[in-house]
Amino acid sequence: MEIILLEKIDRLGKLGDVVNVKNGFARNFLLPFGKAKIANEANVKELEERRAELEAKEAETLAAATALKTKLDELSISITSKSGSEGKLFGSVGNADIAEAIVAAGVDVEKKAVRLPTGPIRSAGEYEIDLHLHSDVNAKIKLTIIGEE
Repeated sequence: MEIILLEKIDRLGKLGDVVNVKNGFARNFLLPFGKAKIANEANVKELEERRAELEAKEAETLAAATALKTKLDELSISITSKSGSEGKLFGSVGNADIAEAIVAAGVDVEKKAVRLPTGPIRSAGEYEIDLHLHSDVNAKIKLTIIGEE
């Protein structure tokens, strides 16, 4: 299915690109969330008319993400969790726990921004956590997990 992107999307394209994607990806994600429109003459004309507005919106979200990155790069948070004598946690620390700790520290971050490529953290220690704020902006925070017996 050919679609027109209304914003920059990772590994797919940038604003105004006409790309060919699988039908399910377009129907279930891109179209319902307003990230794209079906590529036809009417939608191409509409995009050309709205291009300046969409580019301004894209620049605004990029600026907001960059400002948030400067706050997050300085941030160091700690989470206390029950653990055994060797530092192994009774449970795990996941995306939601980390996002809650960041929000409690005073920076508003969504759960989906927290990236844990190896899965939830299951042992006490210090970690560097990646946050994906925008397709062009990534931040790192220092996370300390304190195990209490």
